[in-house]
Amino acid sequence: MAGIELGTRTGRLVLTAAVLGSGMALLDGTVVNVALVRIGEDLDASLEELQWITNGYLLALASLILLGGSLGDRFGRRRVFVIGVIWFALASLACGLAQSPGQLIAARLLQGVGGALLTPGSLSIIQSVFREGDRAKAIGAWSGLGGIATAIGPFVGGWLVQYASWRWAFLLNLPLGAVTAWIAQTSVPETLDESAPRQFDILGATLATLALALSTFALIQYESLGAGVTVALVLLALVVGVAFAVVEQRSSHPMVQPSLFRSRQFTAANLMTLLVYAALGAVFFFLTLQLQTVLGYGPLLAGLASLPVTVMMLFLAAKGGEVGARIGPRLPMTIGPIVCAIGTWLLTGVGAGDSYWTSVFPGVTVFGLGLSILVAPLTATVLAAAPDRWAGIASGVNNAVARAGSLLAVAALPAVVGLSGADYQKPEAFDAGYGSAMWICAVMLAGGGVVSWLLIRNPQPTAISAAPPGTEVTPAGEPAQRHTAPAGWSCAGSEGCPGTAIGHATRVTDIDEVRGSGR
Repeated sequence: MAGIELGTRTGRLVLTAAVLGSGMALLDGTVVNVALVRIGEDLDASLEELQWITNGYLLALASLILLGGSLGDRFGRRRVFVIGVIWFALASLACGLAQSPGQLIAARLLQGVGGALLTPGSLSIIQSVFREGDRAKAIGAWSGLGGIATAIGPFVGGWLVQYASWRWAFLLNLPLGAVTAWIAQTSVPETLDESAPRQFDILGATLATLALALSTFALIQYESLGAGVTVALVLLALVVGVAFAVVEQRSSHPMVQPSLFRSRQFTAANLMTLLVYAALGAVFFFLTLQLQTVLGYGPLLAGLASLPVTVMMLFLAAKGGEVGARIGPRLPMTIGPIVCAIGTWLLTGVGAGDSYWTSVFPGVTVFGLGLSILVAPLTATVLAAAPDRWAGIASGVNNAVARAGSLLAVAALPAVVGLSGADYQKPEAFDAGYGSAMWICAVMLAGGGVVSWLLIRNPQPTAISAAPPGTEVTPAGEPAQRHTAPAGWSCAGSEGCPGTAIGHATRVTDIDEVRGSGR
């Protein structure tokens, strides 16, 4: 298929379907953290159950997102996208009707499965449907429209929770899902990869899910399980993780290409991603609860509190990518996490009676500045470290690592700082744990900067000068591979989704790491 033009009616409808699809997960992600206190009060949930409400979705999404991308390549990207949209909407209905924490957690797990089918398709459809000359423009339009949704998301989500019900935050996905599925089914051409493997790495996906599930369960249920059982389950999770690595090494159709990790650049970038996005997920989980429990914010104000992060990303992230492409990724990937750490340090002192403008605004603004510096160079580094044919897998791995980092941090930190039970409803108890949690997040962010400084390398000048005149050069110093929209790349969900690179000039086309700020 030659590809369709962006300016045509079909092109506009394809873009609309992609934007609405990612927008569903965006709105859902913006609201969940904002709604946690109201959900807890309404369903009489414990802090551990609130963690599962957040992490159930993350667990399914992080474990299955690579498999979801493979299913789209094999059976049709539109087909799997539509199935994911419908699945996500029906699971959202189950969330909105839940009458107990257990029911809501189960529905969130199902939502994560739908998200794993939906999210890889949003950009892979753009990559496969539009003609090559329009792809970058389409991605830019998708990014800009997503940015608008990001800006209004905290307002809409917070308003729904505060003035209607937290249930409507989920039920809103029903009309959105219906419109998205109809447009996609009637207007988006079907595409698939004829060379995609006929088999799927089901065993690998199962082992990855089991390893994450065991570790998450052990960390969240630490108080009820006791130290001995917790340690045993974590060790078992490690054993399962090793088994996953062995299966991937020996499989003829691995979910994750083991050879990718032979690149120190790729491994270092993903280690930095794990630390940074673990902190990102935990920072906004704790900050949103702190604002409502200790400072007395309503859901609307708590949702709007992180808006400066979105604004910083919208205006500065593309510039951060340009700087990274010009000077190399090492310095931005070092400075960015450290600036985020400073922003987190500024937030450690947020407490009862504090003014938003003097205690919250400076910290979230500095945090947003740090993200703007690091996100685009990080993604460009991940893509440049992988062969062109594995660009989708490389970016999919990076997405899964980001989500897994958030998952484990939100699971572990409450127990580490001594929070459990109904502490999220007790200002004194939660305030004491909040400060410690933010300090730990600041240390993780600074650690990400150290990893980048020690292990990330800039391209060699000789490699750049050796390229033929007029050849675009990647941040790795190699001729550009035109990674416009890797097939396995996803960008819905709040847990952190590193951007993408277009040629040698990097642009952030995923604002989900900020969309997730409210989640």
